[in-house]
Amino acid sequence: MSEPDPHRGAQPSALRLYSLIVLMVLFWAMNFLIGKVALREIPPLLLGGMRVSLAGALILPVYLWMRRRDPVRMNWDRDELPRFLFLGLMGVAVNQLSFVIGLNNTSVAHSSILMSQTPLFVLLLAGIVGQERITGRRVAGMLTAIGGVTVLSVAPAKTSGASLFGDGWILMAALSFAFFTVFGKQITARHGSVTVNMFAYVGGAVMLSPLTLWYAWDFSFAQVSVKAWLSFVYMAVFPSLVCYLIFYYALTYIPASRVSAFSYLQPLLATSAAALIFGEPVTAGLVTGGALVLTGVFIAERA
Repeated sequence: MSEPDPHRGAQPSALRLYSLIVLMVLFWAMNFLIGKVALREIPPLLLGGMRVSLAGALILPVYLWMRRRDPVRMNWDRDELPRFLFLGLMGVAVNQLSFVIGLNNTSVAHSSILMSQTPLFVLLLAGIVGQERITGRRVAGMLTAIGGVTVLSVAPAKTSGASLFGDGWILMAALSFAFFTVFGKQITARHGSVTVNMFAYVGGAVMLSPLTLWYAWDFSFAQVSVKAWLSFVYMAVFPSLVCYLIFYYALTYIPASRVSAFSYLQPLLATSAAALIFGEPVTAGLVTGGALVLTGVFIAERA
């Protein structure tokens, strides 16, 4: 169970909480499809840089508002800045660029399934640094998930738009976010997740600014359609900020394990929507590989 927060308000209704969680999962699942729409007109590296910059601009006032409410916890020391910047590099700069490059070069189905391996990378890194104990059951779960990735990769051309190159970048996105999760655990417990994510997004935006400006210099923004602009705004606002706020709001009242369980719906929703909207085929290899990946993640997390 999550520890009670003495500063939280009255317990919201179960309907309200779970409605918000379902909305969060839906927003995250649709990010894979909407990202594909934006990538049709905006280069991946430019899209990633602009997304991080807008998300940073949005989360900064949230941090300043919360700092006024809890100045002691939200304050930080100068000697912590290098760690904040490292988290921004791995959790945002590398993560976001890897995600958009991968999504641009593989299918929605592969992207959503491979991103669901993030908890396995978290367990592996946490075990290496001594935060978690790697048990036989967790190893079995990891091996099962690896088997699923192997099934997905043996014939990627059978799934429309999928490629080993794109799949590799999606796995890099999952791994970089695992670094962010594991190495940010202590500093997040000390200063709160809003502080860490504010530094991550703002720091990530600053790190990516030379690349963003380079690609923006001779890019014709006037040729970008309204649909692509709305897709870009969606990617920066909903998966990056709104879902994040819902996630930590839900954790205030619901155990983390119960909130995390809803993440298994993301690949199912994303794959189904991609089949209906983009016509991505649902092959036997995709179903088998996806089932193995999700089963492996479930076994490892519950060990």
